[in-house]
Amino acid sequence: MKTLVVILGPTGVGKTEVSLRLAEQFRSPILSADSRQIYKDLPVGTAAPTATDLQRVPHYFVGALELTDYYSASQFEREALRLLSELFETHDTIIMSGGSMLYIDAVCKGIDDLPTIDETLRQDILALYEKEGLTPIRRQLRLLDPVYYKQVDLKNPKRVIHAVEVCLMSGKPYSSFRTNRSKERPFRVLKIGLTRDREELYDRINCRVNQMIENGLLDEARRVYPYRHLNALNTVGYKELFHYFDGEWSLEFAVRKIKQNSRIYARKQTTWFKRDKSIVWVHANEIDKIQNHLEAFISQTVPASSL
Repeated sequence: MKTLVVILGPTGVGKTEVSLRLAEQFRSPILSADSRQIYKDLPVGTAAPTATDLQRVPHYFVGALELTDYYSASQFEREALRLLSELFETHDTIIMSGGSMLYIDAVCKGIDDLPTIDETLRQDILALYEKEGLTPIRRQLRLLDPVYYKQVDLKNPKRVIHAVEVCLMSGKPYSSFRTNRSKERPFRVLKIGLTRDREELYDRINCRVNQMIENGLLDEARRVYPYRHLNALNTVGYKELFHYFDGEWSLEFAVRKIKQNSRIYARKQTTWFKRDKSIVWVHANEIDKIQNHLEAFISQTVPASSL
């Protein structure tokens, strides 16, 4: 049976090299499940695959969109499944790698079917957000869907705005669409979660931020600064530097906040993934162990849990 191998884990844990090694072993392309690497103007700040990585293994969903393009987990589900259907015609094993929790869930489990949002409605809400901020949109959500209002992260513009869009488009509460039922897939899914000791992971994150600064993150952030209101840039690494450009923070403080917020995000990712009992956790340095057991799993000689 066809197998989708998902390499996941928190930011900075080392997913890129493990995924490349596995993709080379199984002669598979890599599907990126990263909601920011999909934008073409953010290669440094999102640690997107380098030109060398792309030469080693073909990648999909990397650098494909403009910053102004609207994109969602439901779109990713549709497009990734369509692509997988094509790739599985010539591959028995496909590698998907990333840390965007919703994107991974969308492909592996499916997400609830939601109404397509009219572009005029989307632009109207975006204009309101740009003019008055998130407060009036939160008020709408509280009136339209008090249930989801109590559940959602009210500081997350993307989730608040999307919920209001669905409410207005459908005439129903957004929470009424959230069934959380898993969908059947015509392929096996094996999820490998990469882990490291916390101190080691945090040190890697700090070093990676320093490397991003050396690789030109400031120049990249300046280029996209005119688009700072877009959701694509509501992202660690850019938000902090925008405060620096606005004269609110020193560069030293902004870089320190990037490191801190990256560590916080890593903890959130880990908490989310730990709820999924189907994930097999392996230390990121144990690549040989991962390779050997994946071969055994794919040949159906050992269960995934024996990793």
